[in-house]
Amino acid sequence: MQQDREKETLMDFSYLTTLPHALRHFAQRRPDAVAYAFEGRLTTYLALDRQSDRVAQALAAAGVGPGERIGYIGKNCDHYFELLLGAAKMGAVMAPASWRLAPPEVGYIVGHSDAALLFVGPESADLVRKLLPTLPLVREVIAMEGGQPDWPAYVAWRDAQAPTPPAHQPAAHDVVLQLYTSGTTGRPKGAMLTHRNLTAGTEASEREDISWSRWTDDDVSLVAMPVAHIGGSGWGLRSLLAGAKGVVARDFDPGAVLDFFERERVSKLFLVPAAMQFVLRDPRARSIDYSRLKTLLYGAAPIPAALLREGIEVFGCGFAQQYGMTETTGTVVALPPEDHTTDDVPRMRAAGKPLPGVEVVVVDWEGQRLPPGEVGELMIRSPQNMAGYWKQPDETARTIDADGWLRTGDAGFLDAEGYVYIHDRVKDMIISGGENVYPAEVESAIYGHPQVADVAVIGVPDEKWGEAVKAIVVPRPGQAPDRDSIVAWARERLAGYKIPKSIEFADALPRNPSGKLLRRKLREPYWEGYNRRVN
Repeated sequence: MQQDREKETLMDFSYLTTLPHALRHFAQRRPDAVAYAFEGRLTTYLALDRQSDRVAQALAAAGVGPGERIGYIGKNCDHYFELLLGAAKMGAVMAPASWRLAPPEVGYIVGHSDAALLFVGPESADLVRKLLPTLPLVREVIAMEGGQPDWPAYVAWRDAQAPTPPAHQPAAHDVVLQLYTSGTTGRPKGAMLTHRNLTAGTEASEREDISWSRWTDDDVSLVAMPVAHIGGSGWGLRSLLAGAKGVVARDFDPGAVLDFFERERVSKLFLVPAAMQFVLRDPRARSIDYSRLKTLLYGAAPIPAALLREGIEVFGCGFAQQYGMTETTGTVVALPPEDHTTDDVPRMRAAGKPLPGVEVVVVDWEGQRLPPGEVGELMIRSPQNMAGYWKQPDETARTIDADGWLRTGDAGFLDAEGYVYIHDRVKDMIISGGENVYPAEVESAIYGHPQVADVAVIGVPDEKWGEAVKAIVVPRPGQAPDRDSIVAWARERLAGYKIPKSIEFADALPRNPSGKLLRRKLREPYWEGYNRRVN
């Protein structure tokens, strides 16, 4: 009887109903344990609970109500998570924008999200000042680190309120985080993620007791990816949902990552392969003590065999590949450490197997399911599937069907054992250094250049970034096109990682009789000899 009660207690995951439930659970269970560490500032679970209550009250005092959006533009910091949790407690939705984006891109995201308040890091203050006249719905701007005489400083703004829990009770299905992902039409879409989306993966892993995904109280994770991405916000919340310690890096710097290993004794880490490569190239990489590192999780691209061998040699830990997307709240398929090898075997070209609670099928272009080994579009059904796209019901309906299956836009197949293999990208998306780049968005920016009559953008293999953005430009008649001028034009309109690394000129672009660009035909010469059309 006693054993049954203990087992029932251990299997009680009601604290994972919402983010505030989880925070309060650990604030009671481990009040003095550090939840987040940032540049010498340590915030315990109890302090995080109280300070996020103050945030909730401050948002309410500013007139923000349940369902309203708040914006965040800046680099990573612990106060971002405090702000996100405070918003979650009173029903508001966090909608961050990457500080790396160009002004028009930031302006679109803030405007489209209808953000009522903006929380701005020092690196983005000048950009936001220029944009404010075009953002009539923004009622107030708060400076995350102070130092802006015309804006309230975040800490003073927060601490003007009492640490009283708000009356609002969030529900599992409430949207709490809105992450923008580039779209094939050239405009970002706001993927709405609920509390349940963010907690379901943790609960499933705990219920199934997956060894490589198991967390303990003394685990330390490093949040090194940008919080405007699921790899930053999602990973930063994963340690919170386990009651562990999250060390927040302001931004990704290979030397700083090595410093964190030395100072913080990091045990879990998520990196995109390109970032892992930068860390390994640091001269200090082979002199650091990695004995505490249990698992290095990586995603956004399959890892090159040579980089994997080097990583295993240097880090000496388990590697787990992650496959997912913003719309699936991150990882839904994983290749666990036991499937990793330095040998060149087919399994190492797999994305992995569906995680508990996740279903994956492959369908043809008419929606009919395909047998193992046949390539089609991957579809996913999971509690982690987003609630939909903000203010875009038609796009939502095109992405998620009535039965809850989400179209990934990725082409691939399942083998007889249920492993998922990614073959190509239906949507032509480019992943460069872990960042998603959609050709239509880059093409739209370049089209307006006075020397450009037509343009196609493709991803080509790149040893450093995985894939690099390449533009094929048809010049206007009588024009002598200048590569530097086109790059400079694009740089004014796009984030740096979206700028073409190379530009070629052509007399015409290949199109079918209806005028559709034959992008695959442009890609083929660059991908000859590769097993897959993603790198």
